[in-house]
Amino acid sequence: MIFTEPRFLAFFLVVFGAYWLLRNHAQRKLWLLAASLFFYGCWDVRFLALILGCATVDFVAANRIARARSNGGTGRAWLVFSLVYDLGTLGFFKYCNFFLESATQLLAWLGLPVHVPTLQIVLPVGISFFTFQAMSYALDIYRGHLVPAKSYTDFLLFVTFFPQLVAGPIVRASDFLPQLDTKKHFADVDVHRALGQFLSGFVKKALVADLIAQPVDAVFGAPHEYTALSIVAAVVCYAIQIYCDFSGYSDMAIGCARLFGFELCENFRFPYLARDITELWRRWHVSLSSWLRDYLYISLGGSRGSRWFTYRNVMLTMLLGGLWHGAGWNYVAWGGVHGVALVVHREWERLRLPRVGPWLGWFLTQYTFLIGLIFFRGISLPAIGTMLHAWFLFDSPGTREVRLWSGDGDWSLWLRLPAVVLPLALAHWLTSRELPQGLRRRLPPLVVTCAYGAAFAAVLSLMPRGAKPFVYFQF
Repeated sequence: MIFTEPRFLAFFLVVFGAYWLLRNHAQRKLWLLAASLFFYGCWDVRFLALILGCATVDFVAANRIARARSNGGTGRAWLVFSLVYDLGTLGFFKYCNFFLESATQLLAWLGLPVHVPTLQIVLPVGISFFTFQAMSYALDIYRGHLVPAKSYTDFLLFVTFFPQLVAGPIVRASDFLPQLDTKKHFADVDVHRALGQFLSGFVKKALVADLIAQPVDAVFGAPHEYTALSIVAAVVCYAIQIYCDFSGYSDMAIGCARLFGFELCENFRFPYLARDITELWRRWHVSLSSWLRDYLYISLGGSRGSRWFTYRNVMLTMLLGGLWHGAGWNYVAWGGVHGVALVVHREWERLRLPRVGPWLGWFLTQYTFLIGLIFFRGISLPAIGTMLHAWFLFDSPGTREVRLWSGDGDWSLWLRLPAVVLPLALAHWLTSRELPQGLRRRLPPLVVTCAYGAAFAAVLSLMPRGAKPFVYFQF
């Protein structure tokens, strides 16, 4: 079920209504757990065993770690078992064919051609998210930052909670499990705030990301057929699409959770306002960037060593972060672009070179981010090469001009692109200043409710036919 399709809305209304009708706190949690398992089973019921196995292994391992620590041990063996199981599961389903194909190509390049059959493996939706979420629980227990969950069902609800199950944000057990200890009261729920956040995400996904996906797919699918300006426009539009798609999912997830009385972590903090690459990564996919910092970068040694030791850790973190996104060398290259950018920024700050102005810093940051997106979205090495050539030299063999919306053929692309970007950039800035939120707080509740209903109806009438999967479902 996709958040923007009618059957999810029907599913949510049933779960929401029954949840608040139940008076017993334990029954509410069991109802949410059953709904979450049903939600995941709707994608592919076979993978319910996968997520249950992951949760069970980490729950048992964490308890064993805590018991070993209380008896003067470390529980390291149980931690290793947990990590091997989680990473092994993730590696098999997501990276098995990638590594087999890479090894085959390497051997062929060395003059040792071999034939390795490709395995028919279906990628379970959301596997990168729920494995990272479960792993962080065992790691926090091992580090002494968290005590084990008292209830297996509570832990299972933490892993499977349906609003954020398939595309995040990646929730920490230390943030979510304590919220399960107390009974929720509907009077404490800020319904208007929750609905506003859900509607904001719905608009981003259904009215912006889905509408702009078609021209983006066309250019990235065959960049050699399009003009250089069309390629530049497609890269800029993809930046809009992926932000609105992913932050839209996060907004809807957070809004849904709030309607049940739960708070999820913020996942995006207006990244396109960042003025340096380090700031951008504090704003973009916050739950992943903080996870990589706390559990990978710091585990590698962080900045507790020489300058080059620190830079090595930065590069390894970003390269592995790129690989987390997908089984392809283009994702590794994307991570490398950002790793180099972060190292350059740190070195610039260390040498105390002249500071660039805020506008130039903003331009260089977003320019670097857009270059990275060419690698991230590119379908092949030749296609990426064509797009990079057009991006840097403004030259392309193609002659077609991309259409950004239906019926825009009479406009020059030089005018059509700003007509798309500038209103969205203004909305991004206004939202960052909390102007819509301030207006909502000043208006009477009845007016806000009517405005939400009208906006939702408008989106339903304008959104493309058929719900499109979220971009991050493939990761």
